[in-house]
Amino acid sequence: MKRDISTIRSSGPIGYGEALLMVVGSTLVGMMIAPRWGNSAVDLIYLPAVLAAAVLAGLGPAVLAAIASALSYNYFFTPPYHTLRIDSAPDIVTVIVLFAVALVTSQLAAGVRKQAQIARAHAARSATIAGLARRLLSCTSEQEIANVSTHELAGLFDCNAVLLAGRPEPRTIAAEPSSIRLTPTDIASAATAIATGEANGRGITPAAAIEWQFHPVQSESAILATVGLARDDGAPPVGEEQLALLQSLMDQIALALERARLEREARDFATLRERDRMRSALLGSIGQDVEPRLAAIAGAVAELKRSPQPDKSVVSTIGSETAKLQRYVANLLDLDPASDQRPIEIGSVKIDTFHRAVWRDGKEVHLTPKEYALLAELAKYPGRVLTHSHLLKTVWGPAQEAQTEYLRVAVRALRQKLEVNAAQPRIIINEPAVGYRLAAVPVEEALEGPG
Repeated sequence: MKRDISTIRSSGPIGYGEALLMVVGSTLVGMMIAPRWGNSAVDLIYLPAVLAAAVLAGLGPAVLAAIASALSYNYFFTPPYHTLRIDSAPDIVTVIVLFAVALVTSQLAAGVRKQAQIARAHAARSATIAGLARRLLSCTSEQEIANVSTHELAGLFDCNAVLLAGRPEPRTIAAEPSSIRLTPTDIASAATAIATGEANGRGITPAAAIEWQFHPVQSESAILATVGLARDDGAPPVGEEQLALLQSLMDQIALALERARLEREARDFATLRERDRMRSALLGSIGQDVEPRLAAIAGAVAELKRSPQPDKSVVSTIGSETAKLQRYVANLLDLDPASDQRPIEIGSVKIDTFHRAVWRDGKEVHLTPKEYALLAELAKYPGRVLTHSHLLKTVWGPAQEAQTEYLRVAVRALRQKLEVNAAQPRIIINEPAVGYRLAAVPVEEALEGPG
């Protein structure tokens, strides 16, 4: 497998030796048939040797076979024999034609061999990528994905592998072998790969003082992690010719990590929905079962107060505690998730996060996914200032927490779509150097403004 995923390499001394042996064999065959059928048929005996050398060993050995064939034919089968001198013009033409035909044939056969090797290399690369993708599909968590990824990369490239995630200081998620420990310099290089999205390290960055190569694992929206590769002998773990394969493998790892993240968020959302459902049921039970009883207690206290000789201290205590319980129940009922389903209205703008819709002047406003996510986050806390980093981390992800320009562009687009006058915003208010808040004011104030 490791030879299949590498690029095609030229033949070594063995290939040239095999080419010469095939020419020697052809010469021996020619010596056997020349006394019987003459020398005219001998020149064709050398062509199979040239073809075989080109197909089995490549262009270099094939050219050597062509030269050796022409010299051997001249030496053994053209007078004067056993010399390289040729006295007959037809023999000169025969030797030249033999060499030309052998050379052209070797070029063609070597080209066919090279294309076949390229096709095998592409097929092996596709099989390698598909194999990793298939193994990653069976993983159900980010930890399993990291374990499988490092194991497969270490085996494919015959090196040590480690996967790190997080910022500003990445932490090791998985390693192959598991005993790997990174130095502070290695971790700094990994942090650079995550921050910049560019590979660095041995064989990539000039004069790199570390043994590792770090390659970012990047999805369409964020840099999720980085993979580190290193060899025990200090050589670069991945050559330039293998970078395309490695990048394809990184893409598969990124897809798997993104899938795991989305599945985790879906599970968290389902858990939250179930919790809200149970809370609604509990609060409904409190409203139906506890509140009437508290009302009955309050009525009994009123009767005691009207009795001729009540124990005033007991009646006062019961009444006080009953009032407290009624306030607690009222506060609990205010926490009902159904209250979160009510739209927020600010002036002519209505934001319905439950139905994921926004209207202005009664007409629905089209928002991009990022614009809506930003507005929905602000709508969760109307009147409260949300910091730049909080909004960026929530809407764009932790990897973009420092990209305040993303936030400014999205806020500008929202104001263009929602504000009466985008230059004097009344809905999305800027708190300089801090963040943004969604105005929580009555409709009349939002429409008329101050004063």
